[in-house]
Parts: sequence; C-alpha cells; structure tokens
Amino acid sequence: MASVLILFAHPVFEKSRVNKALIQKISNLEKVTFHDLYEAYPDFDIDVEREQELLLKHDIIVFHHPFYWYSTPPILKQWMDLVLEYGWAYGTKGTQLRNKKLFNAITAGGGFTAYQTEGHNRYTIKELLIPFDQTAFLCKMTYYPPFVVHNAHLLKPNEMEAFADDYLKIITGLRDGVFNEDDLVKADYMNNLIGKPYTL
Repeated sequence: MASVLILFAHPVFEKSRVNKALIQKISNLEKVTFHDLYEAYPDFDIDVEREQELLLKHDIIVFHHPFYWYSTPPILKQWMDLVLEYGWAYGTKGTQLRNKKLFNAITAGGGFTAYQTEGHNRYTIKELLIPFDQTAFLCKMTYYPPFVVHNAHLLKPNEMEAFADDYLKIITGLRDGVFNEDDLVKADYMNNLIGKPYTL
C-alpha cells in the first residue's frame, strides 16, 4: 500500500463548495495525509525541513488546488521555490524524490471545451500543466495526468458529490495500486481511469 500526501492550497477554502466536497471524502483515509498549506503557513513562512520530511515519508504527492491563472495559488509556488532545493530535490546529488509520483488535482471555472486548441483558453489542461511535468522530470519523479473538475462554480450538489466520489476512487486506487502504470502515464485526465472521461 502506497502512502499519499495531499498538498492542498486554496486561499479562500471556506468559499469553495467543490473543494469542501472533495476534501471531505479523502481527509480521513488510511495512509493518506491531508496538508493544508494556507492553514499551516498563514504568513507564508514555510518550514522547509518539515516539508521535506513529509515528502520523504510519502510515495505519491498530490498538488490539490484551484487553477488560478493557469497555475497555482501563490503559496504552492512559494512551497516549490523553497522546498524543492538544489542538491536535495534535483541536481547531481538531488535524488531524494527519485521514483516518487506527482500529479495535480485541480478545480477550474472553465468548461472542458474551453481548454481545447480551438477553445477560449487555446491550450489543453495537460499542456498548461507542462511546468509541473517538467518539475517532476527534473526531480526524477513520475508525473501522472491531472484529476480535473471543470465548471466548478456551476456544479449542482449531486454533481459535486459525484466528483468527490471520483476523487475518492482515484486516491484510494493509487494508494492500493489498482491502476496500470502505462494507463496512468498516457491518460489525458486521471478521471478517465475510472470510466468518467470528459467529452466534447
């Protein structure tokens, strides 16, 4: 059984119906650590040693966040800048994260069609997340496709609950090793692995 670390970053979590539903499903799972960065570091004074120790104790790392300006809220970028140190996470002697897994779990206000080549945002979610893919590569990690919730502001309660159930299946499936590694690497969205693909 793998261990999972969810690094959660949402500056206004109390206003996010969707993220509340997602977190409620996975926050008390065995071998899953939920770590709210804004709660832990309201002043952005990140404890690098503590964060590195957390990384070392887990096999799968999840960056769970709203998709702010095609990226992350500022604290997660701050976390990456400080915690993923040269000589520790990358570089000739930076091998501490070797063979660990990384992916993004994101909520986006835009719909699936907006994140297509001909859509409003011109690029797919997977293309916009390439910096995270490259970060994983630099740190000798394996980057998995994202788990995505589109139209986050428009979802009805039953739709939010369905996405929360999907997230639970993804996290427990990764923890328990039920997914094929080739399928994980090749998928566009993690959602597709549980038979819930987005379609045009």
